[in-house]
Amino acid sequence: MSTFTTRPEIAGTFGVVTSTHWIASAVGMSILERGGNAFDAAVATGFALQIVEPNLNGPGGDMPAVIYSTAKDKVEVICGQGPAPAKATIDHYKSVGVDLIPGSGLLATVIPGAFDAWMLMLRDYGTMSVREVLEPAIHYAEHGHPMLPRVADTIAGLAGFFRADWPTSAEVWLPGGSAPAPRSLFRNPALAQTWKRLLREAESASGREQQIERARDTFYRGFIAEAIDGFFRDAELRDGNDLESINKGVLSGDDLAGYSATVEPPQSYDYHGWTVCKTGPWGQGPVLLQALALLKGFDIASLDPAGPEFIHLSVEAMKLAYADREIYYGDPAFADIPMDHLLSDAYNAERRQLISDRASHDLRPGTVPGYEDQLARTMAVIEAAGISKTGVYEPTMAHLAEQSHAEFLAAEKPGDTVHIDVIDRWGNMVSTTPSGGWLQSSPSIPGLGFQMNSRAQMFWLTEGLPTSLAPGKRPRTTLTPSLALFEGRPCFAFGTPGGDQQDQWQLPFFLRVAHHGLNLQEAIDLPLFHTTHFPASFYPRQRQPGHIMVEKNVGTATLDVLRQLGHSIEEAEPWSVGRLTGARREADGILKAAATPRLMQAYAIGR
Repeated sequence: MSTFTTRPEIAGTFGVVTSTHWIASAVGMSILERGGNAFDAAVATGFALQIVEPNLNGPGGDMPAVIYSTAKDKVEVICGQGPAPAKATIDHYKSVGVDLIPGSGLLATVIPGAFDAWMLMLRDYGTMSVREVLEPAIHYAEHGHPMLPRVADTIAGLAGFFRADWPTSAEVWLPGGSAPAPRSLFRNPALAQTWKRLLREAESASGREQQIERARDTFYRGFIAEAIDGFFRDAELRDGNDLESINKGVLSGDDLAGYSATVEPPQSYDYHGWTVCKTGPWGQGPVLLQALALLKGFDIASLDPAGPEFIHLSVEAMKLAYADREIYYGDPAFADIPMDHLLSDAYNAERRQLISDRASHDLRPGTVPGYEDQLARTMAVIEAAGISKTGVYEPTMAHLAEQSHAEFLAAEKPGDTVHIDVIDRWGNMVSTTPSGGWLQSSPSIPGLGFQMNSRAQMFWLTEGLPTSLAPGKRPRTTLTPSLALFEGRPCFAFGTPGGDQQDQWQLPFFLRVAHHGLNLQEAIDLPLFHTTHFPASFYPRQRQPGHIMVEKNVGTATLDVLRQLGHSIEEAEPWSVGRLTGARREADGILKAAATPRLMQAYAIGR
C-alpha cells in the first residue's frame, strides 16, 4: 500500500542533490549536468547557500563533511571547524568580566574554517575550477535572489540594533537604510566584489590546483584576512547579550594565516548490518552512534515508527547519549576522549538498564573509569548554569518561542545551519552541514559583505574540562552530517540543521529507513520530536528536564500515552520541527533523494 507524501522521493541514475534551499539544490544539479562530480556540486551548493540563507551560514562560518570517494574507496571526514584564536584564553575572558561566552559579537568568534574546507574538498576530490564553483554564488549576490521571509524577519527584528550598535551590518543588510521586504530581490554587492577579487587573484596562478591554493592564500593570508584583522584590531562593540557590555575580539590575521582544514577518519558504529559514520567527538556526531548502541537491545522494527513507544525509547536513549556528550566530548587533540568505552557493548548494556517505562527527569551521564573527577567537575559547571523556566529553543525552532521583548537583541535571534547531500553517477557521496557566520551573530566586516561566526560560545570558562576554552582548540560543535554503509556498501547520506536537535531528528529518520522499510520521503514526512532535557550548546546553556517537543499530528492518543509515561510534552504545530534531507544509492545504481517540506524551502533534485 502506498503512503501519501508531501512530495515524491526523487529517483534516477545520473545524480541527486538535496539541500535546505531550492536555489542551492538547483545550483548543485547544474554542476552535475556540466560534468562535475559530487564534490564539485557540494562546493557550489555550499557557496550558494551562503547567499540565499545568510541567517544560517556564511563565508566566516564552519563546515564539517562526511564524504565517500570512489577513487579512494573510503569514508573520510573533512574538518572545517576553526579553532579558538591564540589570545582566546580563560584568563583573558574573565579579565573583561565574562563568565559565560556570549552567543554573539566579537568575543564569540573562532577562526573561520568553512572556506578552507570547501577549497580542500575542491582540490583533492573535485574536478572543477574555483571560478566554476563560485560563479553561481556571485550571480545571486550581484544580481539578487528572492529573500526568504525568515531572513527578512530576522533583519527587521535587528534593524534598530544594527543602526545603533553594528553599523557595518546595517550597511550590508539594510540597503538604503531599510530592512528588505520578504520575497523582495536582495543583493549583496560587497560580497560579490569580494569573490570577484578573490577570483582575479586566484587566476593569476596557472593550473586548477594552483588557483585553488592561491584562493586559500587570498582568504587566509591576503586581502580578506587583512580586512578581518584590521576590523578586529580596532572594533569595540556590544555583543548583543548585555546592554552595557562593550567588547573587543581576540581574532587576528596571524590566527587566520596559520589555519588549514584537515581530513581525518570518521567515528563509526555497526548497527543491524549498517555502519554509520560521523565526525569525531569534537562534534556531537557520536551521540547518534551512542543512541544506536543503546537501542540495539530493543526490537525497534516491531514498533509503530510514529507511536509512543518508539518516541519514548528514542528520547530516553538520546537523554543518556547527550548526557555523556556533556561530560566526555571535546577536541581529541586537547583531551583524552574515551569513545571506545562509550561505544562498547558492555558499557551500553549497563546504560540500557536505565531506560524504563518512565521518562527520566535526571541528567544521567555514565561513569567511565579514570574520569570520575572530570564527571564531578563538569556536573558542577552544568548545575551552575541553571535550568530554564521559559523554554530552550534551538535555532530552527526559535519561531515557536514566545518573544518577551519588543526589540530583538542579537543573541535572541540565534542563527542556525544548512545541510547538503549529493550523490553522483559514479557513486561519490557528500553529506555536509555548513553553519556559522550568521548575519545576526557578529558585525559584518567592512568591505567584505560577510561576518564571522560565534562558535566560541560552546566553550566553558572553567579549567580542566574537554570543552574548556584554550587557544587552538576546536569548540564542540553541534554540526553533525551522516554517511552510512549497508553491508559494507556506501549508500546513504543524510542530515539536518538544528543545533542540539540535529542528531535527535536524524535518529528517527535513520531508524524508519533501517527498520521500517520507508522510503526517504515517507521517513522525513512522519512527525518529528526532540528533547531539551540536557544542557544546550548555545548561550545561555540551559536545559528543561523531562521535556519533549512533539509535532502534534502524532495524534492525541500518542501524546496522552507520552504524558502518562512522565514526559513533559510541548506540542508543536504539524510540519514545524526539523529540516531533514537525505540521498541514497541502491545496490543496482538507482539514486534517490528527499527533502523536508517543513519551512517550505528545502528541495531534492535528481534525474
